[in-house]
Amino acid sequence: QVQLVESGGGLVQPGGSLRLSCVASGFPFSNAGMRWYRQAPGKERELVAIISSPGGNTNYPDSVKGRFTISRDNAKNTVYLQMNSLKPEDTAVYFCNARGVLLSKVYDYWGQGTQVTVSS
Repeated sequence: QVQLVESGGGLVQPGGSLRLSCVASGFPFSNAGMRWYRQAPGKERELVAIISSPGGNTNYPDSVKGRFTISRDNAKNTVYLQMNSLKPEDTAVYFCNARGVLLSKVYDYWGQGTQVTVSS
């Protein structure tokens, strides 16, 4: 059974930091490209970070570049999102996503999301 379980969200003041974690199971994690998305109320889901496999190349949109860092630990089947210098506009539900090819079929898995609220 495929699972992506996010954790680490919460309430933080502007300028603060949070680290999100996503633990994966049920598919070959080390072969999957991993992404973090976010969705704020009334807005479309937005991609905030990508990390490839196996090279670990990363990419970010301008809105978070220099503040967010995605990383992965293949031994722990876990992907992280370190978020620094948080702003109120970073408030959203953050989702973990896994995408890859297994037995010639493309898969696209999602976690349930974790709420991040940036407010004083």
